Amino acid sequence: MFKAEFDDDFINLLADKIADRAYEKLTDRLSVYSDWPPILSKADLESYCGIKNNKASELLNDPRHFPVTRELGRPKVAKHLLILWIEQNTEWVKLNAPVLYRRLDEYRKTAV
Repeated sequence: MFKAEFDDDFINLLADKIADRAYEKLTDRLSVYSDWPPILSKADLESYCGIKNNKASELLNDPRHFPVTRELGRPKVAKHLLILWIEQNTEWVKLNAPVLYRRLDEYRKTAV
């Protein structure tokens, strides 16, 4: 049976490289957000998030847990709040990629 042992420096270097690659890929995907309007309608939410009408309605009718405003007439979502909500509701990133999560937090602060 093959057994490999690595010191902490190598493991940390490898983890940093993986986090850097994941961060690059994620920022490429997040750059798509810059094409979105600052305020999203229900139709925008469906289109940009790839969800159906029922899911969009469910989210827009839950202002305690979703960043929706009705002050503009029909329900609307501010783009930066939607991105923040997605980040905050992505538990996997927080639990499994803390370096990436910190970088996301830095990105969020500069993007808003």
